[in-house]
Amino acid sequence: QVQLVESGGGLVQVGGSLRLSCAGSGISFSINTMGWYRQAPGKQREVVAIITGGGSTSYADSVKGRFTISRDNAKNTMYLQMNSLKSEDTAVYYCWGFGKSNYWGQGTQVTVSS
Repeated sequence: QVQLVESGGGLVQVGGSLRLSCAGSGISFSINTMGWYRQAPGKQREVVAIITGGGSTSYADSVKGRFTISRDNAKNTMYLQMNSLKSEDTAVYYCWGFGKSNYWGQGTQVTVSS
């Protein structure tokens, strides 16, 4: 059974930083494509950043240069370092993994206040 658990969300001021973590079990972060999505109130869920099993990364244009996705294979944990946060980054952030199916975490709230 695959489980993905996010942590690290919270309230931060504009321009601040947060680091999200996603701890997984039942799925290998070193093999499978993993990523972060977010969903703001009244909006569709959107991709934020993806990291492949080979380590290639890609980002949504809105976060390029500000967010960094990474993983620790030994800990089976993925991270999202978020810098220079903007109010429009406010959303629930979800950890996602693709193995035999799509797997999702429960989400963690990120609120950026001005």
